[in-house]
Amino acid sequence: MVVKGKIKRGEYFDSVTLMIVTKQINGIAGITDAAVVMNTAENRSILDSSGLLLSEFDEAKGSDLLICIKADSDEIAGKAMLQVDEVLDKVRHSISDSEDFLPKSLETALKTMPDANLVLISVAGKYAAREAMKALKKGLHVMIFSDNVSLDDEIKLKKYAREKDLFVMGPDCGTAIINGVPLAFANIVNRGKIGIVAASGTGLQEISSIISNNGAGISQAIGTGGRDVKKEVGGIMFLAALDALKSDKNTEIIVLVSKPSAKEVLKKILGKVEDIHKPVIAIFLGADEKLFDGSKAIPAKTLEEAALNAVSISKGNNYNIVQDYLRKRSIKMKDNDKLLRIVSNLSMEQKYLRGLFCGGTLCEEAHLILNNIIGEMYSNITSQKEFLLKDPWKSTKNTLIDMGADEFTVGRPHPMIDYSLRNRRILQEAKSPEVAVILFDVVLGHGSNMHPAEELVTVIKNAHLQSPGGIIAFVCSVTGTTEDPQDKKQVVKKLENDADVSVFESNAAAAEFAGLIINTLSNN
Repeated sequence: MVVKGKIKRGEYFDSVTLMIVTKQINGIAGITDAAVVMNTAENRSILDSSGLLLSEFDEAKGSDLLICIKADSDEIAGKAMLQVDEVLDKVRHSISDSEDFLPKSLETALKTMPDANLVLISVAGKYAAREAMKALKKGLHVMIFSDNVSLDDEIKLKKYAREKDLFVMGPDCGTAIINGVPLAFANIVNRGKIGIVAASGTGLQEISSIISNNGAGISQAIGTGGRDVKKEVGGIMFLAALDALKSDKNTEIIVLVSKPSAKEVLKKILGKVEDIHKPVIAIFLGADEKLFDGSKAIPAKTLEEAALNAVSISKGNNYNIVQDYLRKRSIKMKDNDKLLRIVSNLSMEQKYLRGLFCGGTLCEEAHLILNNIIGEMYSNITSQKEFLLKDPWKSTKNTLIDMGADEFTVGRPHPMIDYSLRNRRILQEAKSPEVAVILFDVVLGHGSNMHPAEELVTVIKNAHLQSPGGIIAFVCSVTGTTEDPQDKKQVVKKLENDADVSVFESNAAAAEFAGLIINTLSNN
């Protein structure tokens, strides 16, 4: 086994291009591992954990490209290194030789589309605020997909937008559906009369998909970016979006969704709900339930419950039937033949759960559910200091990881696009003799990985081979619809039939089932 590396000075390529190159190299016979990444601190951590951080990389600067290849022989590594150069050259030339008009500025883009009223910004975080302000000053709404934008810049942009009656969705806004058009990581859902305001990308996707899969539809789904409901920002865009849906004649029911928000911001939001003469369902993960006392908002404990409440009301039914349905499902889940079969196949040593999530909100929701079922959960997102992982690259006991957090995404494609980092982590977790369950999410839709089942089936089969216990229980949910490019029905079928994964219709149900496995093991 040999490891070879190279530094390409001052050569920048976007993260998606580097993901594609890395996949091609890893597909070569005789290549054990390969990485082609920009020289960021986060990427160096990834290389270090994979045994690919060479001493020669100490000389690299922040603008340099790092190439590292682990192969069976010098000859294979050398050929792969040449192939990396060839592929990168082709990418560079294909962009410069393209016959398509690719505007290099907002001004030239507007000349091509003078009637456009919204700009989607996806550039490096340090440039995003500048481009967003340019757009706002031209009277355009803005969706900022980019993350790593400063909090001060976010506040400045949103205050300016509010003065001009414009929207700033983001920063780090991954999903929206405006007038039926899915933006960024969005799913293909039915049009309908349910509007959503979300300070949560995968929360929006989970709720809109469940609504659509149950026969109802979406009028508008407005993302705000997760920090909007923090104390410093004050819910500027969340409140503006709520005003917009209040006035929208096509919206008859409103769903509000957020990851943990500041108490004072939640009070502002619930105060505004009092003036809305439409049913409003709210899921604020981790919020104090007492804040909803006396409020017109209908509280939900899970994303699924919020979605099903909206569907029930849209069909003229009482939302209380949803709680009855969920309660009966939980009872059935505890007395389930599959649960007993899984537990009987695990060894006495296997006792812990590892959750590996692409969606931050889905990870937050699973954390709340599993805390109630099995107790102490270590994580890179918990607010409990005693359970905050010292090193997010290493799990301990029962652990949940949000792999879309900044420490995993700076300089890399989001894990909903590129599964490689999570695939490595699955194999890493499988090597522990104490791991019984690996819980994960699969998020479909525009922009997401186009072949999720194929990648996951391969890595799950390899994980079973590496597990000292010989088998691990894999549990997941699939967020999406059959109309998505990946086709939810086909993804579920492949995961169940080809990898024996326990697949559930919602993230909440998958988390509950995974927790029941751990509880049953501990009681045996």
